[in-house]
Formats: sequence, structure tokens, C-alpha cells
Amino acid sequence: MVLNKRKSKQSGNKYPFVTYYYPNSFLADQFQMIQTNINFLLSDKNTQTYIVTSPEDGEGKSTMIANLAVSMAQQKKKVLLIDTNLRNPELHDFFHLSNSSGLTDVLIGRMDFSEVINHTEIWRLDLLTSGPPTKNPVEMLGSKNMKELLNKLKESYDVILLDSTSLLKLPDTKLLASQCDGVILVVKNGKTKLQSAAEAKKVIEFSKARLLGVILNY
Repeated sequence: MVLNKRKSKQSGNKYPFVTYYYPNSFLADQFQMIQTNINFLLSDKNTQTYIVTSPEDGEGKSTMIANLAVSMAQQKKKVLLIDTNLRNPELHDFFHLSNSSGLTDVLIGRMDFSEVINHTEIWRLDLLTSGPPTKNPVEMLGSKNMKELLNKLKESYDVILLDSTSLLKLPDTKLLASQCDGVILVVKNGKTKLQSAAEAKKVIEFSKARLLGVILNY
């Protein structure tokens, strides 16, 4: 399944939430189509969990997942967005929030999830930021605590979306992919090499994860 994204003349400079500021735009419609396709694929799931990644850095995955989260919240789903990019997190900046506490605090047992959850200005959309930097992101993301946290969160949300590191350079995403219902791969027109996209697909399959589709970012 290929999911296409195109630039919208209406998008302006209200980054990165085109789906929020321009809900009737062509681009917002594209995200609705992505959501509909995912729903068809995961219709048997009470809670949908998936990870959004890209073969390399700079291909727009964080902007994509942020807009997808907004689109789903607008459809009256309770959505949790988790920044699992513990090396170069971005989502807290998108929402103009502090990253002084977050996921890493929960995983080491310093804080409870309820203490670090951010209820965003967008109704039904919550954000769990990455939290303070850690020296061992691979160990933390692959830990028993991470698995238990995801299972616990499924009790409270309709959709859980994980923003992650790029797929080919680091092992972080591989550890998380198999814990989710599916993976969405973002590739950028004119930037992502065909070889990199093909290699990313192989990595996902090797991780025993399910590739739901590809978003082509123009």
C-alpha cells in the first residue's frame, strides 16, 4: 500500500499541523485517506499501535506522524503520541512543550506515566515526550519496562503512535517495531534512494514486524 502526501498551497507557515489549522485542505484529506487505509488493515484491533519511521534522517517522519495523530484525534479517537526517538527528539518542539521529563523517566521508574503525560491543546490528543537524554537508549527501548508500558497504555487509548529514529542507522526502531501492530515507512521524493527504501523493507521484515504502507513525502 502506498500512501501519498503532496504539498498544499494552503499549508502556509503554521508548521507542522496542517491538519489542525487547515482541516478542509487537500493535504488534510490525504491524511484522512491514510487513516482510513490503516483502519481497513487493522479493523480487528481494539487499540491500534504503530510506529512511523524512515530509512534515513531528514525525510519528514516526525511531521507526518504529528499530522496523522491530529487527523485521528479529529475523528474522535483518543490518541497517544510517544516520542521514542531518545537521541534526537522533535515532538516536544512541535507542541511547544518542555522535555525535562518524559518516557525515560517512566522507563527507569523515576516517575509514573500519569505524571509526565501532556494533554495537548488538540482535544483527545496526548503526548509523551522522550524525556531527559540517556546513555543507553537501545537498552531502555528493548526493556521489559517498555513492553509493559505499551500494554498498560492500550487500556486508555484507541490509537498509540510511536515516532522513532531512522531505520537503517540505528537499532532502536527494530526493537520497537515487533511490539507494534504495524510500521509506516516515510520516504521523501528526490531524497530517499530506492536502494535505501528496499533495504528498510527488508529490515522491517527481518524484525518480524508488519509493514502497513509507505508515505511518499513530496
